[in-house]
Amino acid sequence: MVRGSGVRDIDEVERISIGKVLRTLSESIYQIQPKQSHYECLEVDELWTFVGNKQNKQWLIYAYHRESGEIVAYVWGKRDLATVQRLKAKLKKLGVQYARIASDHWDSFITAFLCCKQVIGKFFTVSIEGNNCRIRHRIRRGFRRSCNFSKKLENHFKAFDLTFFYLNNGFV
Repeated sequence: MVRGSGVRDIDEVERISIGKVLRTLSESIYQIQPKQSHYECLEVDELWTFVGNKQNKQWLIYAYHRESGEIVAYVWGKRDLATVQRLKAKLKKLGVQYARIASDHWDSFITAFLCCKQVIGKFFTVSIEGNNCRIRHRIRRGFRRSCNFSKKLENHFKAFDLTFFYLNNGFV
C-alpha cells in the first residue's frame, strides 16, 4: 500500500486472500513519533481524501518539518478550527515545541496558532504542498481521481498510518 498498490494488487502478487490483507491492515499499529522535541519551523496544511464516495470527504490536517522531511503530527476531521486546535493539542501532548508556524492564508490556521510566531503565504508552504503531492503518489487512496479508494473509514486511516510511518522512517 505504501508503494501505490491496492488491496487486490497485494492479494494477486502475494497469493493471499483479500481478507488476509485487510485483516493485517486492520491489526497494524503503526504510529509516528516525532524525532525531535524542538523544531525551528513547522509547516501546516490540509489535504482531503474520501471514503466510499466523494461526498464523504475526510480532511487530514498535519504538521511537516521541511529540513528533515518528517510528518510530525496529524489529525483527521472536518476542515474547521476545532480540527486545527486538535492538531495543536496533539503537538503539545507529544512534547513538540516550535519557534514558528508556516501556513497558507486559511483563517483556522491563523486563529489556532495566534499565540506563536507565524509566517503566512504560499512561499512558506512549498515543501508541505510538495509532500501532499508525494502522499497522493505513494498512496492511491489519497488520489482524487482513482478507482482505488477505501470502503471503510478504519482501513483508510490505517493505510495512512502505515504510509506516514514508512515515509518518516525512510523505508520508502
